Amino acid sequence: MAYTSLDLTCEGGIATLTFNRPKALNALNTALLEELADAIARIGKDESIRVLILTGAGEKSFIAGADITEIATLTPLAAKKFAQFGQDVIGALQGLAIPAIAAVNGYALGGGCEMALACDFIYASEKAIFGLPEITLGVIPGFGGTQRLPRLIGANRAKEMIFTGKHLTAAEAKEIGLVNKIFAPEELLAAALETAKLIAGKGKASLCAAKQTVNQGLNADLATGLGIERDAFALCLASPDAKEGTGAFLEKRKAVFTGGLNS
Repeated sequence: MAYTSLDLTCEGGIATLTFNRPKALNALNTALLEELADAIARIGKDESIRVLILTGAGEKSFIAGADITEIATLTPLAAKKFAQFGQDVIGALQGLAIPAIAAVNGYALGGGCEMALACDFIYASEKAIFGLPEITLGVIPGFGGTQRLPRLIGANRAKEMIFTGKHLTAAEAKEIGLVNKIFAPEELLAAALETAKLIAGKGKASLCAAKQTVNQGLNADLATGLGIERDAFALCLASPDAKEGTGAFLEKRKAVFTGGLNS
């Protein structure tokens, strides 16, 4: 599938996915979501990719939200279908076995904020703006915002954001735990790449096991979560990367991880 609203590059085990509708502030429409679904599927099948970075084209926006010109024409039935599609695509992003980093370079509103929430953590430009402003349009978030945001920052803070539709600066988003780190605009992507390279140098089996264990454990009680961790730990020890990592430690050399999920 050829992309017109996305750019996808892969180098050194790192995939970078750039939302590329700068004239529309990278707003999400059906066409972009279809391309994103295809890109996520490709990334998930590529054994060489260990980390994904998402960012937006242009200086103003990561994703300014869903395309209002499309939403305004939807019937209730069509709106349900559109929300389901958006939830499915963003769910596929969250469901990727590999870690995903959101490098938010500008507006991350509505669907843009929901896209970032589906990543494993968020780096933000000093110019980044976050929010779920759907309430100001007479609707509510439809791509997972009412569910993922409370799980990340707590129900009360999430309700305040959703009920008021207020925008948050990068500093405010960091204060409440929505953002991990803030960078100057010109340093954002380089910082995300630096962290991605650090992650990509680790064993893929253990990276994927760590992500899966954290995510599954969040929706379980502690005893169940510990059982998930125990089983994943044991499976990791069966991987070539575990043999390489422990062997390198004992031999006092740097580990070189080459194994994949199917090794």
